[in-house]
Amino acid sequence: MYAVILAGGVGTRLWPRSRQDSPKQFSDITGSGRTMIQATAARLEGLVAPGDTYVVTGSRYAGLCAAQLDCIPRANILSEPSGRNTAPAIALACAHLQRRDPAEVVAILPADHHIQDGVAFQKALRQAERSAHCGYLTVLGIEPTKAHTGYGYIQRDVEPLPLQGDLATYPVVRFLEKPDQAAAQRFLADGRYFWNGGIFVGRVDRLLSEYGERMPELFADINRIAAALDTPGLDSLLAEIWPTMPDISFDYAVMEGAQRVAVVPMQVGWNDLGSWDALEVVTAPDETGNYAVEGELLPINSSGNIVAVDKQIVALVDVNDLIVIDAGDALLIGRKESIQQVKQVVAKLQAGERADLL
Repeated sequence: MYAVILAGGVGTRLWPRSRQDSPKQFSDITGSGRTMIQATAARLEGLVAPGDTYVVTGSRYAGLCAAQLDCIPRANILSEPSGRNTAPAIALACAHLQRRDPAEVVAILPADHHIQDGVAFQKALRQAERSAHCGYLTVLGIEPTKAHTGYGYIQRDVEPLPLQGDLATYPVVRFLEKPDQAAAQRFLADGRYFWNGGIFVGRVDRLLSEYGERMPELFADINRIAAALDTPGLDSLLAEIWPTMPDISFDYAVMEGAQRVAVVPMQVGWNDLGSWDALEVVTAPDETGNYAVEGELLPINSSGNIVAVDKQIVALVDVNDLIVIDAGDALLIGRKESIQQVKQVVAKLQAGERADLL
């Protein structure tokens, strides 16, 4: 099995640690000692060889990828001239993989997700590989822990597919957009709906066939790029073609209209770490009820606070549910309930031409 790690995004909601020059996937957001992309690659150990692992990232991040993933061959780090969403990125990876073995299965993984149970994750990924070898495009479905309105959902059929393996695999009935609260409550109560974390598994030739059927213009361009691989004209061809690529996700472009789509449900402690308040889900509180993700914390009559400050002691007096994040040249302080407004901070910095802080 091949693996493709998608590492091209910029997580503005995790400012000030996530910056344009070093987005969240290249940062140790959880205080684990590994950056998020390093944790993603480590999660594949024993399942996918480093030489069979590829990374698709922006050209400005190729050096970061090479430095942080020194076990992966430099030739396996594929650079996009610009970000055009996940459909073109995955197609670019498939253009490279089809030269090696188009009948092999590839797992497509975001670089910036947190997974607590690596053993259960590998078990689910191996089941998805079996499903893919049987001709299914397969998605890993995260069993929901609450009625979340920020994720897309996958609805499974009632009866599982007759596949071997320890985990049940179901036909997908449909993909659903982010629901309102009432719909999310129904999904949770029903038990046949899963969060869509964007982890897909399929044979390379099947993926390319779907591109050819659903996005023929993109498919034609990818074939031009594939023909130019390992030639001196590749860079100029990419520079010509890439800006014309559609800015569309793989979900919309391929998965939602495809036939023979399956889902493998999993419980692995998954979180996409989309904002700072998610840290209270993936880290344990101390005896005072605070989350000292990084640094030394001295709380006085304070609880529920999330703190990541490297070189200073943080004393908290009579405050609750705050988020305190230090990045050396910038300090973020906000209430957990309002922390999504960090996007407004980034917008004001952009308007004020403070590129040094973005």
